[in-house]
Amino acid sequence: MRRYLDGRTMDDVAMERLRCFEPDALKKHENGYWLAFSGGKDSCVILDLAKRAGVKFEAVHNLTTVDPPELVRFVKTFPDVRIDKPALSMWALIRKNKMPPRRDARFCCRELKERGGTGRIVVTGIRAGESHRRELRRTFEACYSDKTKYLLNPILDWPTDAVWEYIREHNLAYCELYDQGFRRVGCVLCPGASDVALHLARWPRLCKAWERAVKATWTDHDRWPTEERYWQWWLDRRASSKIDSDPVLFEDDPDMTEPLTTATGDATDGG
Repeated sequence: MRRYLDGRTMDDVAMERLRCFEPDALKKHENGYWLAFSGGKDSCVILDLAKRAGVKFEAVHNLTTVDPPELVRFVKTFPDVRIDKPALSMWALIRKNKMPPRRDARFCCRELKERGGTGRIVVTGIRAGESHRRELRRTFEACYSDKTKYLLNPILDWPTDAVWEYIREHNLAYCELYDQGFRRVGCVLCPGASDVALHLARWPRLCKAWERAVKATWTDHDRWPTEERYWQWWLDRRASSKIDSDPVLFEDDPDMTEPLTTATGDATDGG
């Protein structure tokens, strides 16, 4: 396992971080941490780290209703992960907001992915190396959108190869989509995704549901004279070179978190 300059392994430091904040997590809730389990490779690692660290937590997967079927099946293989269903599906949210989600209008994450954890310390698998915005994140953060919620990102400073090294070393299961050409296993046709053609070919029924919901919000407009043009505009917005060169992950909304400058101790230092 990769080591820091002082000789500690990256997984040892991550577990130190989890143990460091556990007393605070237990003060906030008798079940300790709220562990956000997306089903991606990073959340598989933090789930295993939390178990090895011996901290108290409950792992929760927020169903978005636009998750790849392969991911849903994978999450169901974890008996210790609770699956929470949203009050409204993505399609209902689009109609409620009278518009589809965009990179600059991220109501879907707020309503679907970031549910739960109110009044708790939420453990995430966010890593700084995933995007430029995530480089600004901190190991321990306060949440702007929910003043009672705090985020602990124990593997924030891990590079991607360290994640895969950990998975191999500890023989962890991971979603099959990673072996089939997908770098990320988030929502189908997520506005932050660049592999639109791959999504359209792989999950035609989900993509058709997207099309119906997006077209339902079209209104007669000079820029989009038909609902088909509107749908194509929405699709093209996600396949632009800007998204490819600098991916924006919906969890990276800069208005969602702020660093806690009061956090102290070796467990909050980045190693």
